[in-house]
Amino acid sequence: MTIDTTVPLTMRAMTVQAAGGDFVMTELPVPAPQPGQVLVRIVASGVNPLDTKIRAGQAAHAQQPLPAVLGLDLAGVVVSVGAGVSNLRPGDEVYGAAGGVGGLQGTLAGYAAVDARLVALKPRNLTMREAAALPLAAITAWEGLVDRAGIGQGDKVLVQGGAGGVGHIAVQLARARGAEVFTTVAKEQFGIVEGFGAVAIDYQAGTIDDYVARHTGGTGFDVVFDTVGGATLDASFSAARRYGGHVISILGWGTHKLAPLSFRSATYSGVFTLYPMISGQGREHHGDILREIAKLVEAGRLTPRLDPHRFDLGSALAAHQRVESGAAEGKVVVDVAAG
Repeated sequence: MTIDTTVPLTMRAMTVQAAGGDFVMTELPVPAPQPGQVLVRIVASGVNPLDTKIRAGQAAHAQQPLPAVLGLDLAGVVVSVGAGVSNLRPGDEVYGAAGGVGGLQGTLAGYAAVDARLVALKPRNLTMREAAALPLAAITAWEGLVDRAGIGQGDKVLVQGGAGGVGHIAVQLARARGAEVFTTVAKEQFGIVEGFGAVAIDYQAGTIDDYVARHTGGTGFDVVFDTVGGATLDASFSAARRYGGHVISILGWGTHKLAPLSFRSATYSGVFTLYPMISGQGREHHGDILREIAKLVEAGRLTPRLDPHRFDLGSALAAHQRVESGAAEGKVVVDVAAG
């Protein structure tokens, strides 16, 4: 194990004592990296809607035993590496979705010892704040569009909710892989998604049959990527191409009737991005995805959209509240340390 002797013995961290509780500034020991881990000095921590649900105790699929440090996404600097780690070294700038669920220490802290398989070198052309906005959303979009649907050149892809955290990454990823992309958004969000190269569809105007007819001649989209869930997922089953269309949802938690999809001879996949973090199985694939995402970012084909409001560790609750309120204009990021 390599050791950075400048690392302090303790760190500041935001802990939550009970579901629905406020954050408490806590002094904790800086963890030592175990075999297969790297110790990261965290510079920025992204805030996902899922983070707020975990804090509220409303995410049964992603529970974090409390009290705990929360936070899924990070960007920071490797300061030491545990035994067996050969792909990273001290001084490397990394990003990843590496904590905050399944008993893993979260990223709202000065340091975290994380599984080296869950992080990758951050895109060189992004700031730490920008990099911290990407991991969970980008991995989710990749697992749906690439791993499940295998999208490629010329596919007609519909993204439900293309201005959201995962949605705006999905739009760009699909475009980067040669797809023709359409997305449902509110009319005031047209400029956002059109700037990413998508055809905007006002989800409040007309029916799903209307825009399937208008944009596909009634045959349906090759791939429908749902980021909304509920009734939108049900509607998505009617938007898939007959005989071979595919629907993916990142929020398929409810009970849904598959008959509309079956009668179109189409298929469905669910995405549960947290599974490798919770189970330990398949973690290396998250690192692989992040490396591919970094290539797209560095090629100028994908960029995160950040909320302009700034938050530090002491205002982490305000950051969560901004996400919960729906007022965020992009991904909310907490500045943990000076970059």
